[in-house]
Amino acid sequence: MAFRSQILLFLIVFLAVGSANAKVSSETLNPSAPKAISDLRDAIVRGLGIQGQEGLKVSGFDVRDALVGQSVAYEFDIEVDKKTIPIKLLEDVNRWEFVDLPMFRTEEGGEKGLAEMGRTREHSRVSPVLSPFQLAGPMELWIQDGDDLRLSLPHDVEAGTLKKVILSDGAVVTVKGARSVSLRHPLELPLPLNRTYHKGRSMASGLMSIAEALRQTARSNEKPLLSLRIVGPTSLTSSPSTSPNDKLKLKLLAPGLVELSTRSVPVVADNVDRPSSYGATLWPLTSLNGSNSNLRGFEELLASVLGKKVDEEGSFKLVKAEVSARNYLKMGFSVEKSLLDGQVNWSGYPEWKTKPEKATSHFEVIARIEDNGKVIPERIAPVQPIEIQDTISVSAQTGNISFSQLPIVHPPPVYFTL
Repeated sequence: MAFRSQILLFLIVFLAVGSANAKVSSETLNPSAPKAISDLRDAIVRGLGIQGQEGLKVSGFDVRDALVGQSVAYEFDIEVDKKTIPIKLLEDVNRWEFVDLPMFRTEEGGEKGLAEMGRTREHSRVSPVLSPFQLAGPMELWIQDGDDLRLSLPHDVEAGTLKKVILSDGAVVTVKGARSVSLRHPLELPLPLNRTYHKGRSMASGLMSIAEALRQTARSNEKPLLSLRIVGPTSLTSSPSTSPNDKLKLKLLAPGLVELSTRSVPVVADNVDRPSSYGATLWPLTSLNGSNSNLRGFEELLASVLGKKVDEEGSFKLVKAEVSARNYLKMGFSVEKSLLDGQVNWSGYPEWKTKPEKATSHFEVIARIEDNGKVIPERIAPVQPIEIQDTISVSAQTGNISFSQLPIVHPPPVYFTL
């Protein structure tokens, strides 16, 4: 009797443990949505205008299926004839991956599912940064969030926490680790665009001529004409050179303010429209030249925005210019709608199929992840689900008739058959 009681107690404990594990598994399969994702869902519902409608149900938005990618966004405001035209461009995301961002984690504790366990834990891996780029003077750089900025000329130089860097004419530095670059003051740019073609192909010569005219004006001014704000750079490096005249000199003007200059000033061509200048670089971004595909595309866009003024004497104003690296989120969701009687024409629907009671549409949203953790939807596109192929038996195709009712078909004779 005691032995049977021990066995019964063991079974009770085993079933209790098993039920507890089953409860945890069911919770991991349906995790509570974080606040950022729930806010994204509410914003999409309001944007689609389906909030409060009967018979509609929005599902999906599972963080376990969320993909994160990095891209570069370009924002410009161009003023033409006292009219401001905003331009927003976004590069395609080359790689989407599963990443465990802090915004994906709920406040509740507990174990995570297998999909979440496979996510990357290092937040630094998904910090969006721009590719290294070169800047040439004369100009001034205002540094934001650059407490850990390293200054190399080309060896490391201790200059304290930098807030402002003045680049003299001829000084070139490479910026690494920046999150964004923006224009601090509007610029008046000359027209016409002076577009030329080389072997039937545009080489962004119009932008090259504008940049060269702007550089000539900046060289003649006592104060820097061009002022940029750089957010979060990790290093400013000068290119190593064996010539002492090409090395940069550091001058500390005030705490947090330095000036970088060179002993030799390069000779600038007066005419950038000639064919020999097609390989020249674009000031102040010396890492770009006229053959850059993005630069050529932006010149085409600028020409379409300016219209007839592209060939007229005058000017236009660049009010805003910002290039930033951003994180983007891609998720899927679906919208279900109940089908009422008489709402759908079933005349062409097969009789043997069960008529659905609901219609489901699948969508994919690409949203921008802000620094404060908010997720802002930017693009919603419909997604075609996997097509289901129906297999029909012969009896269903023939109406389930017997062989006696089938017509007799005599095949043509084969004379070489014995």
